[in-house]
Formats: sequence, C-alpha cells, structure tokens
Amino acid sequence: MKNIKPWLSAMRLRTLPLSVSGIILGTCFAIYNGFFSWWVLVLAILTTISLQILSNLANDYGDGIKGTDNKDRVGPERAIQSGAITPDQMLDAIKFNIIVVIILTFALIWAAYGPNEFLLLLLFVVLGGLSVYAALNYTMGDSPYGYRALGDVFVFIFFGLISTLGSYLLYTKTIDHVALLPAISLGLFSVGVLNLNNMRDIESDIKSGKITLAVKLGLKKAKLYHYCLIVGAMLITIVFSLLYYVQIYNFLYLLSFFPFIIHLVKIKNAVKPNDFDSQLKVLALSTFLFSILLGIGYILY
Repeated sequence: MKNIKPWLSAMRLRTLPLSVSGIILGTCFAIYNGFFSWWVLVLAILTTISLQILSNLANDYGDGIKGTDNKDRVGPERAIQSGAITPDQMLDAIKFNIIVVIILTFALIWAAYGPNEFLLLLLFVVLGGLSVYAALNYTMGDSPYGYRALGDVFVFIFFGLISTLGSYLLYTKTIDHVALLPAISLGLFSVGVLNLNNMRDIESDIKSGKITLAVKLGLKKAKLYHYCLIVGAMLITIVFSLLYYVQIYNFLYLLSFFPFIIHLVKIKNAVKPNDFDSQLKVLALSTFLFSILLGIGYILY
C-alpha cells in the first residue's frame, strides 16, 4: 500500500472529473440528435482519463526535474519533489502510459468508425498524437509551452473544443453547431481552473522562472482575467440555451451557477496562495456539475 499511495497522488485523481466533462457534454448532445454507443462512451472516458493521468505524471516529472516543485510551492506535495518516486521511475510510468493511450485511442476509433471511415479515422489518429504531445510538453522538454504562457490556449482547445466536439464527432460522424457554444463555455471554465492554479503558484513560479499567463499579468490582472473566464462562460451558456431552447429542463445548468458565483466572491477576497488552492476542487467539481446538468437538460423529456 505504501508503494501505491505515491502513484495515486502523482496521478492526481481529483483532476479526472474535469477531464471527462467534455465527453459528457459531447455524448449528451449526440443523444439529443439521436446518436449513442456504449462502446464509444466507455472507451472515450477511458482514453480521456489515461491522457489526463499521462499529463499529470508528465507535469510531475517536468516540474520535478526543473526544480519548479520546491519548498515555496503551495498545494499537495508532488511525487518527485517528495522523493517518493524517482525521475527514472516516473519516466518509465510515462512511457507505459503512452502505450496505454495508444491502445485505447485505436480501440476507440475502431469502435466509432470501423474500417469504413478512413478520413475520420485518420483525423482521430492525428488528434490522439496531438493530445499525447500536449500532455507531455506542458512541462517536459527544453521549451515546454506551460513555461511560455501558452497553457491557457492548449487547455481551451483540448479540454473545451476537442473534448466536446471530438466526442460528438465520434458518435455522429459530423460536426454540428449545436455543440459549439457548450464547447466554448467548457473551455473557458477549464482555463479558469488552470488560471486558479497559476494564481496560487505565481510567487513560486516567478522564483523558478516558470512564465505563466498569471505571472505575465500579475495577480490583480490575473483575477480580472479569471472573472472574465467564469462570467464569460456563464453568459455564453445562457445565450446558447436561449438560442436552442426546447423545454424548461434546458436551464437545469443554472443550478451550477450558484457555486460559480460563490467561487468568484472567494477569489475576490483571496490574498494568500492557500486561498486559491482551496478553490481548485470547488471550481473543478462545479465545472463537472455544469457539464452534467447542461447535458442532461437536453436529453430529458
């Protein structure tokens, strides 16, 4: 059990609900338009979770060997930082996880398309490769994009657009405008989670030379940016539900706005790194709840 705990910690299981939020949304809107497959759903969730775990292990490795994870960092102690897992052990786990991702990705593509949709099959092979690249290069390598203030862009694209629209495409074999605005909203909420993490680490990141968007903006402007992300996502969703109104259930997601509003008040009053850290789980779970309620609101009759 002692050997398992460091690995479970390194996998950062609390990040997994957020990672599958786009799959939930894409699936629900596919169901709304008459498409569904249990095989696609299960394999899409497993693939997404394996990619998120790969990203978490790679982040632990990248920040660990660069010295970014140090005594100044606030939040759960990382595996390499604590010495519970060596860099070589982490690198072996990353390589193994890449193999798992490749197997699951091909299984997912085959379940969705079989041998008959070559172009779509090729598209998802490329997307799978890009997803692995994004997971590894956030903190790993000589020029990781997470150290060049590009993390927000990648999170918006992969957690919002690709996750939601990609999963919808797996079921329907086409892209529909109905899933676009929800994908944008989810992307903005997901970027909010990253920005919250970066506001927490702003002081330690400056000391270690990690340049995030929060570091570039400074804490005051990073807070303003955070408000724009969360409020913007809420407004876009309201516009979406008005444009695509079918029944009153479509507004179920409004229940998730209460924790978002409370979160924004907490961030307004946040001063110390721990103030931001305590809100990470709140924002991630609120986003997960949002995706469930918005999706369910369009498949209830």
